[in-house]
Amino acid sequence: MKLFNQTLSRRTFLRQNSMAGLGVAMAGSSLAKPFEIRNISAEKPAILGGPSAWAEHKWPAWPIWDKENDEKLVLEVLRSGVWSRADMVTRFEKEWAEALGAKRSLAVVNGTNALVTTINQMDIKAGDEVLVPPYTFIATVSSILSNGAMPVFVDIDPETFQIDPAKIEAKITSRTKAIMPVHILGLPADMDRIMAIAKKHNLLVIEDACQAHLAEYDNKKVGTIGDAGCFSFQNSKNLPIGEGGAVVSNNDKFMDKCFSYTNFGNPYGTAVGAVGTGSVMQGTKLRFTEYQAAIGIAQLKRLDAQTTVRNDNANYLKSLIKDIPGITPYKLYDKVTRGAYHLFPFRYNKEGFKGLSREDFLTALRAEGIPCSSGYATLNTQPYLKDTFDSKNYRKSYPKEMLDINAYNERNKCPLNDKLCKEEAVWFTQNMLLGSKTDMQDIASAIEKINKNADKVKTLGKK
Repeated sequence: MKLFNQTLSRRTFLRQNSMAGLGVAMAGSSLAKPFEIRNISAEKPAILGGPSAWAEHKWPAWPIWDKENDEKLVLEVLRSGVWSRADMVTRFEKEWAEALGAKRSLAVVNGTNALVTTINQMDIKAGDEVLVPPYTFIATVSSILSNGAMPVFVDIDPETFQIDPAKIEAKITSRTKAIMPVHILGLPADMDRIMAIAKKHNLLVIEDACQAHLAEYDNKKVGTIGDAGCFSFQNSKNLPIGEGGAVVSNNDKFMDKCFSYTNFGNPYGTAVGAVGTGSVMQGTKLRFTEYQAAIGIAQLKRLDAQTTVRNDNANYLKSLIKDIPGITPYKLYDKVTRGAYHLFPFRYNKEGFKGLSREDFLTALRAEGIPCSSGYATLNTQPYLKDTFDSKNYRKSYPKEMLDINAYNERNKCPLNDKLCKEEAVWFTQNMLLGSKTDMQDIASAIEKINKNADKVKTLGKK
């Protein structure tokens, strides 16, 4: 997932960080460092020659690997010679389902293919439309296109960064088959309103929870509220395995079909037929491996505690920066009972920083040792859409007027998302929220001292 610009890629940041101690991401009591007396906000910004608020290499490393406790299971799998899907994958699926309070879980090669599988087995194909927010990673939309369906973009609520339920019904047509809310950044979407709209119009709900491990809406884990949920275990995710994903649902028949689809279409469970008699549906090969499952089981043991630490630090950091002019932290919907905080977002208004551009603000913040990003580019206007619409399959499946990219772009304008992407959004990564309360203070103080010296920083940028 592309999060950072070329100045500091997220993968480079994660790779360069050194381990700050395995205990850093565990219980809150082990995280706290003594509060420092230093008044960072009174100092000159680092970009103007002052001391930096923090040093990048001191942020908690990601992913965390506890050699003493994590490697035993992985080594057992490696030495067994049973590496393709077997008992360990089944164990991981059971533990992941239990962690979510879901009936079933199916592990696959990545979160993208969890989405592809779900859409496919919900029989969403060529000619169908799926409503989706534009503020998400491209995998959300590519999974729709991979099945031959048409993404229809619904603008976001900039306060929450989520799809705006108030704008959904206006986008429903006779072709609409599903709504795909994305719990982007690990913050839950407004599921009550989305589910009510889906019920009213007889639509399916597919939750893209790829960034939202253990996040909760109304005390229910996201990914378990709609008809199905999809998760990612890519290396940056809160449950990192390197690559991996999962489909979750309480519908046994649907999950059996998903299993069959990811295993060459071979019959499974309630699917008709028997193994060895041939495939019962068109399928593909998306099977998880035993050593991936062993890594996932090790990571899952600390996910709940880490999620609690992220929530505590996110709430604390939010309280520290909410009154700084030009800074508007994310808002949670009233029924959100827990966030995942894969990312910590806020909106930046340059007027509160004496006209300092977001790009120059981010540069000044990085000089303080605070890794940060402007987040996503506008997804609904990128060239991949025209490339797909020009393909033979799409030209055979849709009327010409639906594939006119200019008309499509006009129908799918999302002005609030445009502003968020191009002017406002700022992110911190989830591993930063595994630091101490003092670390959160240092982030806030760094922002504050840039704010107090914004005119001088702005002048520097013009030289």
